[in-house]
Amino acid sequence: MRIVPAALSSACALALSMALVSVPAVQASDKVAPGATQAAEAPVSVEGAWIRATVKGQTATGGFMNLQSSQALTLVGFSATEAPVAELHEMKMEGDVMRMRALKALPLPAGQTVSLKPGGHHLMLMGLKAPLAAGTTVRLTLQLRAEDGRVLSQTVDVPVKAMAPAGSGQGAGMPHHGQGHGHMHH
Repeated sequence: MRIVPAALSSACALALSMALVSVPAVQASDKVAPGATQAAEAPVSVEGAWIRATVKGQTATGGFMNLQSSQALTLVGFSATEAPVAELHEMKMEGDVMRMRALKALPLPAGQTVSLKPGGHHLMLMGLKAPLAAGTTVRLTLQLRAEDGRVLSQTVDVPVKAMAPAGSGQGAGMPHHGQGHGHMHH
């Protein structure tokens, strides 16, 4: 049982307790990047997280999840030890061509769910030295900037899956990153 200080409104207490209950794989980072601060509690609720499994010779893959924050934050980057290059990306149609480009930041408006999914905003893990096998886990460190400029780090243990989890709406027909891409980088 968690005791919530009386100064918090019941709505804040409910949101905080729901975030803590629904995200057991999210924890405050043990390692904090230079210039970053460590959050006492996870600043972002993460749900439905997964990384697409790779095959031998494949050097890039995508990471997907739903992010929700109780305060306005901006996702400014992430890292993973398995991937020397880690970038935020978006895919969108330009004419009749699907194009992918790196993003410097992705706003996380307070109280709104931001979906990172195949065919849209997503995480790209590039420069993989070895395949990521389904059933394994990758630890990501999300870098989040608060409105006051502070940078928070949050680690997330993300399962590697051969395809999108059932019911996520992120499955069949979506491009596989790193297997001939099928889209252009900018």
